[in-house]
Amino acid sequence: MVDIFDEVSEDLRNERAMALARRYGALLILALLLVLAGVAGQQFWTWYQTKQNNQAANTYLGLTAGLAPNLPAAQAQTDAVALTNFAATAPEGYKTLALLRAAGLYANAGQTAQAEGLWDRVSNDSSADPLLAELASLFWAQHALGSAPDADVLARLQPLEAETNPYHGLAQETQALLYLREGKNDLAKALFSQIASDPNSPDGVRNRAGGLLAQLNG
Repeated sequence: MVDIFDEVSEDLRNERAMALARRYGALLILALLLVLAGVAGQQFWTWYQTKQNNQAANTYLGLTAGLAPNLPAAQAQTDAVALTNFAATAPEGYKTLALLRAAGLYANAGQTAQAEGLWDRVSNDSSADPLLAELASLFWAQHALGSAPDADVLARLQPLEAETNPYHGLAQETQALLYLREGKNDLAKALFSQIASDPNSPDGVRNRAGGLLAQLNG
């Protein structure tokens, strides 16, 4: 009798399993297909991004390979336009690098307005690497000194002057120069003195600060 009951129980379990399979089998197959499609889609997207990044790297290197510090102004402008056009469709990292390089070319060619526009664009780009965005703010402040309102320049410099910021020495140097332009020599000397004694500031910044401090002290 026990064997008969076991067989009946097994038959009932099999029947329930078959019923569930008939009822939900299509849904299970669909779920499996969706999982497989998701995995395939992720693999394709990874492959596509890698391909795009490799293409962008080759294009960027091709655009910048022949750049030199003292390009004629016309050539610098042509190269800057090419880099800006490339940035329009480039992946995020290469877009930022291209815009910074284009801004530098415009600045070297004496086209400060175009350069400041690109630095401003990078510094306000929330998707740009924070260090590159801050570097763009620093470049903007350095080149806008004397042309933009002092309050605007200071507003760009203040976030960069924190001791933990890698650009704090350069930002302080720019602020000290702003103080000199405003005739605030005592504030400038105090800041130059601080920079000159700061071991975390670049050597060139400390040396310039020491030299200017010596001149101010007569």
